[in-house]
Amino acid sequence: MDILERITELRKIRNWTEYRLSEESDLPQSTINTWYKKGINPTIAPLERICSAFGITLSQFFIEDYESAVSLTSEQMDMIKYWSALNADQKQAIYTLLKAFIPDTK
Repeated sequence: MDILERITELRKIRNWTEYRLSEESDLPQSTINTWYKKGINPTIAPLERICSAFGITLSQFFIEDYESAVSLTSEQMDMIKYWSALNADQKQAIYTLLKAFIPDTK
């Protein structure tokens, strides 16, 4: 797997520029730009910050064919993709809305 291609793929899904990724991950844009210019893969620590910004785990980042690795319907996969593209405030709003539809079963 090409790590920089995967980062680019995830940025494109969210319509993020390198600058936006920098802002969301709290990494210097110059660092991200250098990775691309020199073809250098990020180390684990910054990659974890990138994954956190994308709302995914490191495991999800490295699964090349996520759809075949997990038994989910195409509709469920779409929901995960949409969820991953949301920011923290949007996720909280959706979560609150979903909780309103599902009665508490505790």
